[in-house]
Amino acid sequence: MMKLIAAALTLLLAAPGVSKANPVLRLQNIYATAPYPEAHASTIVQTTKGTIAAAWFGGEYERHPDVAIWFARMENGKWLTPVSVADGVQVDGTHLPTWNPVLFQAPGGELNLFYKAGPSPQTWWGMVIRSEDDGRTWSKPERLPDGILGPIKNKPVVLADGTWLSPSSAEDREGMTGAGNAAWRLHFERSSDKGRTWSKTADVPSPIGIEAIQPSILFHKDGQLQAMARTRQGTVAMTWSKDNGKTWSPLVASNLPNPNSGTDAVTLKDGRQLIVYNPTGHFPDQPGKGPRYPISIALSDDGVTWRDVLTLEAASLKSGYAYPAVIQTSDGLVHITYTWDRKRIRHVVIDPAKLEK
Repeated sequence: MMKLIAAALTLLLAAPGVSKANPVLRLQNIYATAPYPEAHASTIVQTTKGTIAAAWFGGEYERHPDVAIWFARMENGKWLTPVSVADGVQVDGTHLPTWNPVLFQAPGGELNLFYKAGPSPQTWWGMVIRSEDDGRTWSKPERLPDGILGPIKNKPVVLADGTWLSPSSAEDREGMTGAGNAAWRLHFERSSDKGRTWSKTADVPSPIGIEAIQPSILFHKDGQLQAMARTRQGTVAMTWSKDNGKTWSPLVASNLPNPNSGTDAVTLKDGRQLIVYNPTGHFPDQPGKGPRYPISIALSDDGVTWRDVLTLEAASLKSGYAYPAVIQTSDGLVHITYTWDRKRIRHVVIDPAKLEK
């Protein structure tokens, strides 16, 4: 038996993309129990004070009116008990679901928590709350201007001139497809005054009919920006900008498969591009849908050719591992959160120096 185990380990370590030095430094659930059965759509941030914090939505089930935004901070290497920081209760007492929180630390300023409220992704609107004390207390919820949805799933970035660039998308009723699904379109939202006012770019062109949502923004050494996005077409899509995100190139397919599931990406300090995603395509009998397991990390030097370097989890789960969020913290480590079977939020810490170069 020991010989069989040793042989299996030898084969594993020899497999392409598997490092002999384990890059996974930590893998844990943010919480063990919760006052709701389902959780989804996590986000992670490092605050100005260096605190690691996360948020997600939790409730009876996605779209249920009781779904609220939950937030947790890490202190001394341990996650504190999550607290509810926003819900969809309206002035008239009506309860609406909340969706897709996105944490964003303004450089030298407030911690922002963007989220959506409304009955569905076709009819929701953007909201934001702010914290001046590292997420301990929050401002009253503020609705974003009409037409501004805020970051839909993934984090905004700050450009060299201080502009905030927020990756966004719409699932409008316009352009209904033959299957009766709302058309998906990418756009970006810009703020030059630290989030007080916003402008919206034109929709990213999609001449070959790629329907995409939930982009992530990457930086390249030549000054170009790149966005990677979820699609219905079985592939992660990409688009490029040469003018700091004001205009974007037509959507094209990358070499990464996508089972109609969220991704997130980040530009590492060493210039490599990193994406967290589900490396699967469609179910043969269900176009536009696929398994959300395993969940993996891929790297790229140019944003075009991607290579899988690490599988985080691979066991089959009913709801899989989904909606990752990824950041690189000031110490160089990579922090990732994702949904585990719609029941828990998982937190993983990676040493990117131990990932394949």
